[in-house]
Amino acid sequence: MIPEIGHYALTLALCVAVVQAIVPMVGAQRGDLALMNLCRPASVALFLTIAVAFAALTHSYIVSDFSVANVYLNSHTDKPLLYKISGVWGNHEGSLLLWILILAVFSVAVSVFGRNLPPALRARALAVQAMIVVGFLLFILFTSNPFERIDPAPLNGRGLNPLLQDPGLAFHPPMLYLGYVGFSMAFSFAIAALIEGRVDAAWARWVRPWTLLAWIFLTLGIALGSWWAYYELGWGGWWYWDPVENASFIPWLAGTALLHSAIVVEKRDTLKSWTILLAIVTFSLSLLGTFLVRSGVITSVHAFATDPTRGVFILVLLAVTVVGSFSLYAWRAPQMKGGGVFAPISREGTLLLNNVLLSTAAATVLLGTLYPLFADALHLGKVSVGPPFFNAVFVPLMVPMLIVMALGPLLAWKRGDALGAAKRLWLALVAAAGVFAATYVAAGGQATHVGAAFGMGVGAWLLIGTLVEWAERVHLFRASPGVSLRRAVGLPRAAYGMTLAHIGTALLVMGVVGNTAWKTESIQVMSPGETLAMAGHIYRFEGADRVDGPNYDAIRGHFTLLDGDGDRITELAPEKRRYTQPPQATTEAAIHTSGLHDYYAVIGDAATDHGAGAYVTRFYYEPFVPLLWYGALLMGVGGVVSLTDRRHRIGAPARRRAEAAARAASTRASSGPSGGSGVTAPGRAS
Repeated sequence: MIPEIGHYALTLALCVAVVQAIVPMVGAQRGDLALMNLCRPASVALFLTIAVAFAALTHSYIVSDFSVANVYLNSHTDKPLLYKISGVWGNHEGSLLLWILILAVFSVAVSVFGRNLPPALRARALAVQAMIVVGFLLFILFTSNPFERIDPAPLNGRGLNPLLQDPGLAFHPPMLYLGYVGFSMAFSFAIAALIEGRVDAAWARWVRPWTLLAWIFLTLGIALGSWWAYYELGWGGWWYWDPVENASFIPWLAGTALLHSAIVVEKRDTLKSWTILLAIVTFSLSLLGTFLVRSGVITSVHAFATDPTRGVFILVLLAVTVVGSFSLYAWRAPQMKGGGVFAPISREGTLLLNNVLLSTAAATVLLGTLYPLFADALHLGKVSVGPPFFNAVFVPLMVPMLIVMALGPLLAWKRGDALGAAKRLWLALVAAAGVFAATYVAAGGQATHVGAAFGMGVGAWLLIGTLVEWAERVHLFRASPGVSLRRAVGLPRAAYGMTLAHIGTALLVMGVVGNTAWKTESIQVMSPGETLAMAGHIYRFEGADRVDGPNYDAIRGHFTLLDGDGDRITELAPEKRRYTQPPQATTEAAIHTSGLHDYYAVIGDAATDHGAGAYVTRFYYEPFVPLLWYGALLMGVGGVVSLTDRRHRIGAPARRRAEAAARAASTRASSGPSGGSGVTAPGRAS
């Protein structure tokens, strides 16, 4: 009965979404406030109906209702409760339902927290959001019904992929979806602004918090997935340019560009058309990532579906979204006024360069990801595009961006003093040179390590440059401690958020460079009592035994990690697990961290030809890899701190809202009910 309630709720949600997509849009066109305000109760009703459907599917998983095909294919009675719940989104149908739920969450959040929004903009944005929901509800109801029944019901299920039975993967997909779907809100605001014909500083201030929220979730979601790959897959890697990894990274790059571009629109009322384009492109790339994961065109542990029919449906949805939005952009964007002008050497100029480099990087990664698919479709042969290509083209784009990231915040708006800003960064330059020299010498002074030493120097440049910019803001060492303290307390939270995010980026860069350059690994067969020296430490194999888990059995290895003098540091206990349902082997690495470096042990299969108790073992020395996690977490924290800035929560100031309302009234009076001529006079916020 409960699955039928869930199915009915989805059908009812489709009806509500259609109403929300049409009626408020008509009301905004006619200037009918009553019809426009319908978007708010409609968004609440839409959220409630989809939440009921999601709760019904979750209940079916918790009670192991194997009469539901989705539960039978992805769950088992022996699974721990956490993985029964995470199994809801560990498959195509359930993850799609989660996607739709998050769409509805953002819709209702705008209706609740967007009280400052002009009624017409809010109505149009929520109507566009509902159109997206309609597309996905049609997809799930006609091709991916999560409540499909099996009769007779099996006695037990087939289980969830053991690789997904992990706390990291339990939370990784929801975080990613909150990022993916969050950009739909920026897209909806962009389309609403194009229809309305007005993009100004007030619009940018309204759209920034939703973009920032999506960026935070996508940043943390990607980091969580990378961390899972690092400790769960047992190969000591944290990123391999897998197509599905790229599917989340590409919209992150575009979303980062969008976030910075919106700042320019808000502060200087320029780059408006470019910002609208980025909002459209970012969400389109999110939809493209959905197509790649669910169409069967790529094979990955992350991929949810291999049914081409479903892929065609998403491809049609993607095509409608892209063609429709770009057609509207091509029609409306040329009529928008450009806004303020600025010199190339200015804060706007550095943010524009940031945008160009990020957009080029996104396009490059997209090309490398799709090229093998195009080559295969055109019968040009099987082509593999791997890390060498991505590293060769991505790194040169990021180096100038990282250099400018330290310089840009020290430049003034409109026209900056590059020489003056460079003089203030003398400490950052000294630190970068010092780190470069120290790293090069510590690496043995080999020519092969020049690039790595340079990368560490660039990270130090950004780190110290960011701290210098903060010190300049508070007049540190240039005023009395009391004055500096008052200025530090008075800084906007958005400024602190930027500082934390840039410091996080610097740490992440140093972690990537250091780990890539100096990672060490060793694979061998070991018998109990044997030792291996690596990276100034000693691994001693003590033996292995069999252990039983809730739904698996495992071989657990026992290793002692010693320092160079033979003193014990810790015990490591990696496992080789074999799940019963579905039958599959997984590797559970044991990792000891010093806070700056990781020592990583993996046990493999028994090596009976080397004697009793011998096993294949693998050890990794992972220098600087913790900086990756510190950096990603700090970037997310910086985003959260910035999001708590009062300016992101109250929208545009009252004076700007009054001016916007006056302009809207003037536009309606001059153009009649259709408002068609409003686009020719978008206006500027003072």
